[in-house]
This record gives sequence, C-alpha cells and structure tokens, in this order.
Amino acid sequence: MPGFAKCFDPNGARYGIPTYPWRYAPDGYATLRQLRAHGLRPGGQGVRGQVLRPRFRRGPLVAYLYRVADAKPVRPMTPGKWAALAKANTARRTCPKCLTDAGYVIPRSLGVCVPCAYPDDEQRAA
Repeated sequence: MPGFAKCFDPNGARYGIPTYPWRYAPDGYATLRQLRAHGLRPGGQGVRGQVLRPRFRRGPLVAYLYRVADAKPVRPMTPGKWAALAKANTARRTCPKCLTDAGYVIPRSLGVCVPCAYPDDEQRAA
C-alpha cells in the first residue's frame, strides 16, 4: 500500500516530527479534539507527532498529536467568561439595521437579518 508507506515515519526523518498513518498513532498520543473530549488541553506542550491521511489528487489530511501524559485539565469557565460569551452571542443575533434580536445568528453573507435583506419578499405562514 503506497499511501501507507509515505505516511509512516516514526523517527521523523522525512517530515521532521514522528509521522503515522491515519488511525495508527501509538498509545499515549491524542489530537486536540480527542484531548478536549477527555476534558484536557495541550497545556503549553508543542506538537509531538502527526497522523497523515493520504488523499487522491490533493495533499494529505494532517492531524497533530500531543502527549496525553503532559496534557492539563481544561480551565473552567468563570462568570466573566460566561458573561462575555453571552454578550458576543447576543451581538451575533442582533440585526444592525433594525436593531432587533433575530432569534438566530445573522448570516455573514447578508450582514442583516433576512427580513431586512429581502424586504420585498413576504413570507406567509402556510
């Protein structure tokens, strides 16, 4: 399997860091998403390896690996962080044209709520 051979470099001679094929990372290593699923964060450690998934006609998919033993617990949300997050989400739902809460996140492609973007279209409830 030629794709497997290109992605297997446990010494880091080809890519500079230990590289493994997709789903063949050694025990004790995890991606950012896997760390987060276990309530962990990298905690300042650098990338310790990578997994590659070859693709047809494009470059491979890359996921960086971190050591689970060196990971730290995720910092808890403080009341100030919760308030800032709520304020940011409210700003994303508020239409800058009519200044009302749209009830959904306003699409960036429109920049305003749907009724302001399409004032001539009357949408009637069926």
